[in-house]
Amino acid sequence: MATFIDRRLDGKNKSAVNRQRFIRRFKGQIKKAVAEAMNGRSITDIDNGEKINIPARDLSEPVFSHGTGGRREAIHPGNKEFTAGDRITRPPGGGGSGGGGQASNTGEGEDDFVFELSRDEFLELFFEDLELPNLVRTQLAKTTEFKSVRAGFTSDGVPANIDVVRSLKGALARRMALAAPYNRRLNEAEEELRQLLDETPVDEEQVGALTEEIEHLRARVRAVPFIDTFDLRYANRVKQPQPTTQAVMFCIMDVSGSMDRARKDLAKRFFTLLYLFLKRNYEKIEVVFIRHHTVAKEVDEQEFFYSRETGGTVVSSALQLAAEIMRDRYPVSSWNLYVAQASDGDNWHHDSPTCRDLLMQRIMPYVRYYAYIEITPDRHQSLWEAYEDVKAQHRHFAMRQIDGPADIYPVFRDLFKRRAS
Repeated sequence: MATFIDRRLDGKNKSAVNRQRFIRRFKGQIKKAVAEAMNGRSITDIDNGEKINIPARDLSEPVFSHGTGGRREAIHPGNKEFTAGDRITRPPGGGGSGGGGQASNTGEGEDDFVFELSRDEFLELFFEDLELPNLVRTQLAKTTEFKSVRAGFTSDGVPANIDVVRSLKGALARRMALAAPYNRRLNEAEEELRQLLDETPVDEEQVGALTEEIEHLRARVRAVPFIDTFDLRYANRVKQPQPTTQAVMFCIMDVSGSMDRARKDLAKRFFTLLYLFLKRNYEKIEVVFIRHHTVAKEVDEQEFFYSRETGGTVVSSALQLAAEIMRDRYPVSSWNLYVAQASDGDNWHHDSPTCRDLLMQRIMPYVRYYAYIEITPDRHQSLWEAYEDVKAQHRHFAMRQIDGPADIYPVFRDLFKRRAS
């Protein structure tokens, strides 16, 4: 077998380059492991890195080997021990890889390769190919964002902004300009003095006059300051307004008595995933948390996830509150509005038609995307039936069902996958 050894010296940052090459090469296995890791994570550790196990068989490297060559004849013996349909017994303890019993003195293998992803790499792989549907650039934000850009130099500024190189260049040019006449006459006077000294007899009176003039000229050259306040130049920066993409996501969660702890945990996981996704992919985005039972209220992130308040179910209270917040704080002319709602679908039967009407009249005409998640392994409730009427008339209304933790990841990716323009 021929073996090739790369003896070239490692370049700068080669480790980082090799790491990215490794991630690209085994991206399929790594993304699969990332998806499995998200299903088993709790809310508190969802924002960490992850250790990825890659089977050793997937890490095999191609090698060059010499073939046998020539013509060969071989006889392969048949199988005399088993026939089709036979059941193979488990090897005795110690004879295989692991298991109880005594240790074996034979056999060898190779453990899976463990690769640790950083937090940024983990989230980058998980949120790849995801985006907020129908996100568009709107007018400049009311709280206009500015970007500081270079705009040449100025003669006024603070000491911290002094450009040393530019100031010294200006000082050098000024010294050369001011001292040029004196240097020119100084060179001429020194040349005349040399000629007088070479003559015989030496004219002492003229030599004295030239010597006095040379000293005067040198003093005038030395009197030109090395640097002056006139030479100082400061880096000038101006702020230019930048167009921003403003979006607000309304997270609405049902916390009524019908939503048991397991269902609330699934909703919390979905919203936590959504919150991380929004914060990672969009700089200018706000999140409004609304929880409801018979009464809805806007809460902060801590209360949204961990409050123990419960009660009956009136979903329209949450939709009414969301519509009021949209009207008062997020005008459609400046904001892209998104809503994600999680519920078990169990609603007071007289309230479901009200929810449908609220969505049709006060929410769907203004939002860019509405995602409804129903957390139930059973048949759909009255809320789902009312929402089907909304879906039939609005293409930007999406409905999905979650039965267990394994459904969170595929549903999330399906709702927020990147779509063609």
